[in-house]
Amino acid sequence: MNETVGLILAGGSGQRLGGVRKADLKLGGTRLLDRVSASTGLADVIVSIGHHPPSTFSKFESVVVPDLTTETGGPLAGLAAAVKHLSKRAQTPEFILSTAVDVPFLPANFGCRMRNGIGSNAAAFVQWGDNFYPTNALWRLRTLADLPDRVQRGAAPKNLKRLLQEIGAVPVTWDDAFDPFSNVNTLADLLELTRRIDRN
Repeated sequence: MNETVGLILAGGSGQRLGGVRKADLKLGGTRLLDRVSASTGLADVIVSIGHHPPSTFSKFESVVVPDLTTETGGPLAGLAAAVKHLSKRAQTPEFILSTAVDVPFLPANFGCRMRNGIGSNAAAFVQWGDNFYPTNALWRLRTLADLPDRVQRGAAPKNLKRLLQEIGAVPVTWDDAFDPFSNVNTLADLLELTRRIDRN
C-alpha cells in the first residue's frame, strides 16, 4: 500500500488567463499537469478537476475526481472530493500530498521535505519568505475523515488556510533564492516562468 497519495488541484477556470485550463498549458514543451505530476515523485496521483467534464481529462493517466455537489468550490472542494474518493479504497493511505497544478518549479524533494516536517502534526504547509501556500501541503488523511460531510453540510472552514489553522498545521520553510512555488495566475506570470525555464 502507498503511504502517500498525490493530489493535484486542477479544477480552476483560469479566468485571469482568458479561461484557459492551466493543466493544459505548456512550459518548456511540457504540460503543467505532466510536469507537476512527475515532480511529486509519486506513482499514485489523483487529479481534482473541479467541475470540468471528466472526459476532457481522458488523455491523462491519473485518476480524476470531480468536486462534490456543493456550493463550496476551490481547492477546499478538491481536497474534500479526494478524501471521499480515498475513503472508498480497501486500504487508505496515511497522507495526502497536495499541490496546485500551476507550480512548474515544484521541487523534486517536495514530498520528502514535507514528510520530514510534519512530525506528529495533522498537516504541514509550505512557507517561503513571507509567502505561504495552503495548496502545497501534506495532510494526515484520518484528520480529514469528516471533511466531505462538513463541506456538503456547509459546515466546513471557508478555505484551505482556515482548515490548516483549525487542525494546527505547521509550516515547512523553504529558503531557495527564487520561490520554487511561484504559480501561474496571469499572462505575466506565464511569461516570467517561461523565461525562467529557458534560463535553466
